[in-house]
Amino acid sequence: MSRRILVIDDEKPTLNMFKLLLGAMGYETLAASDGQQGVEMFDRERPDIVLTDIKMPVMDGIEVLRRVKELSPLAEVIVITGHGDMDLAMEALNLDATDFINKPVQREALVQALKRAEERIALSRNEESLVSVEPEDHQTHIRVRGNVTALSGPVLNRAFDEACSTNGDILLSFDENTSINGAGLSSLAGRMSKCVEDGRHIYISGLSENFRAVFEMMGIFRLAQLRQ
Repeated sequence: MSRRILVIDDEKPTLNMFKLLLGAMGYETLAASDGQQGVEMFDRERPDIVLTDIKMPVMDGIEVLRRVKELSPLAEVIVITGHGDMDLAMEALNLDATDFINKPVQREALVQALKRAEERIALSRNEESLVSVEPEDHQTHIRVRGNVTALSGPVLNRAFDEACSTNGDILLSFDENTSINGAGLSSLAGRMSKCVEDGRHIYISGLSENFRAVFEMMGIFRLAQLRQ
């Protein structure tokens, strides 16, 4: 059975483009031409993924995101921001958006965002830990997958406590599907800062291009060195 995705955009040509593109990718597409209609459709149909433009009249995408998350906190919501508008992207992440893509929407960026959403949905349906700690020869490897939110704080604290109790470097690696909301970013940066104060060297690998830009904006790379 194909997944259902709700697309919310006030521009009809854009909605038609998404219907064709997502249909070719195997999705059943629901479409709403304004935010209010989109929220009502989400409440009624409960699609797997929501893709919403940010800038719309009457109800903008930020309010859509807020209401959808009130209805279903675990909903996968991808917001479409203006090109390079990191302030809006950060505002959306602080409201638990799970990902963002820039306008004009490029097919490859859309495909990758949906792939990450699919992987997070699959992860949320099993009981496998989303954060694991693996001691290696000269470093401790903290592996992070799925959605990092305020709920991840205790798990991240335990992982960093274990990693910081060792003597080697720390490798913090993210799976390509990883999404980190505002609370998750704050928790992560706090624990990284404490480890650095304790004299530890942290390396980061695996971040998606979107979250590399977010880490750059937040100054997190001052705490860690990016490893390819």
